[in-house]
Amino acid sequence: MHLPYWIVICTLLVGMVLSVKAGKLNVTGALTGGVLGFVIFLGAGLSGLVMLGTFFVVGSLATSWRLTDKIAAGLAESNKGRRTASQVMANAGVAGIVSLLAWLYPAHADLFQVMLAASFASATADTCASELGNVYGRYFYNVLTWRSDTKGLDGVISLEGTVLGFLGSCLIGGIYAIGFGWGLPVVWVLLAGKIGNLVDSVLGASLERGGYMKNDAVNFLNTLIAALVALLLYRIYYQDQAALH
Repeated sequence: MHLPYWIVICTLLVGMVLSVKAGKLNVTGALTGGVLGFVIFLGAGLSGLVMLGTFFVVGSLATSWRLTDKIAAGLAESNKGRRTASQVMANAGVAGIVSLLAWLYPAHADLFQVMLAASFASATADTCASELGNVYGRYFYNVLTWRSDTKGLDGVISLEGTVLGFLGSCLIGGIYAIGFGWGLPVVWVLLAGKIGNLVDSVLGASLERGGYMKNDAVNFLNTLIAALVALLLYRIYYQDQAALH
């Protein structure tokens, strides 16, 4: 579905204003999100925008879900979930980059769109796994040692959080399928999202907990790894197909 640019821009502006008023983004975060949203539309159309919106809405709901309990347990974000420009770039920057590439190189747009979906699948999985896992998880383990650990610490996971994270990836995979078609790439998106989420936990348990990396860098890397996994799967599949013919 093709939308005129002015409709997209107006929609993004309304979303930016509402996000600031609702306390979900600060002003610079909203501006950054608006620019990324337009770039994503250029490369992935309405489906890309829906993925961005789904990540933002699901992430905001997950962050605010049972916020009072999280605050009492010392698990809530210090800014009460109001995302900054750096946080927006950390979660959606990779999506913006591959969307720009899809727009600049339309002959390879299908590849970049799979990478876009994979990055959002990882970002959504990460947010759902951590925010909802801290609420519904019963047993928590360090992803590196598999020993019991304190919930809320970097690199600590739970079965419930892992499942909820995968369901978050499935939302993005479903949107990709509706927008670009059902097929093997949907599986790549889900697999890449899961791997990206796992990488996030490993980086959290090692570099972030050790003070060598900040959370924004970890989030950017998990989405980048997911996009690269999708790229690798895409290349392997089509090289095999070419070899068969």
